[in-house]
Amino acid sequence: MKKLSTVSKVYLVLVFIILYAPIFYLIFYSFNSGGSMNHFESFTLEHYKAIFDDSRLIVILMNTVIVALLSGLIATIIGTLGAIGIVSIKDHKMRNTLLSLNNVLIVSPDVVIGASFLILFTIIGIKLGFASVLISHVAFSIPIVVLMVLPKLLEMNTSLIDAAKDLGATKRDVLTRIILPYIQPGIFAGFFLALTYSLDDFAVTFFVTGNGFSTLSVEIYSMARAGISLTINAISGLVFFITVLVVIGYYFVTNRTKNNTSEGVHR
Repeated sequence: MKKLSTVSKVYLVLVFIILYAPIFYLIFYSFNSGGSMNHFESFTLEHYKAIFDDSRLIVILMNTVIVALLSGLIATIIGTLGAIGIVSIKDHKMRNTLLSLNNVLIVSPDVVIGASFLILFTIIGIKLGFASVLISHVAFSIPIVVLMVLPKLLEMNTSLIDAAKDLGATKRDVLTRIILPYIQPGIFAGFFLALTYSLDDFAVTFFVTGNGFSTLSVEIYSMARAGISLTINAISGLVFFITVLVVIGYYFVTNRTKNNTSEGVHR
């Protein structure tokens, strides 16, 4: 394996400093007993305590987590079946067209997606709130799941499926015992990525939320507009902590899946 040069290492360090310095600066002052980020007076947890003492913020935090989990789960199911359906299409032009449409949704600006859903929900009469946010998050998460699952499907040896069919396996058996176990790492990757996107989303949620329903990203924006408060730092710190836990969970699950797969091969 080729080693990185000194210039490359310095460049990587600078990139990570630029990316993480503002985050750690924000979190550092969330423990400040003073009311500003100009001077650190002393260590305190009062800003975090203020979050858990505020029942409204707790409800908003629960809303954010519930929407992220549900949208991630639903998007993973639909996206996985969609990826399997795309790969099973024999017509290469049709397959490439569907893949292109999927990729367009990924690179489309969040503002455009949010505005489109707002217009759609207004036309069909869906009230803005939990349902509208959940549907929107599922919709923009599905293409991500498809993109994560497709590589595993494409690298899969089709002779495994043919052998299973020759041995009398039904379509259900092929799906549950051959395809899904093989593409499991891609499924987990899609789920955790969809979960992270949902937790962090602001633009789409801002358009489709309403009727008292809110998520952390929208609430942080509203609080920031009202004035700088170190409670915002504490909320941001919690969101960052939750995201880190999701990433750690993803690596733990994928490593465990790889180990189980390798043990199965050796057997």
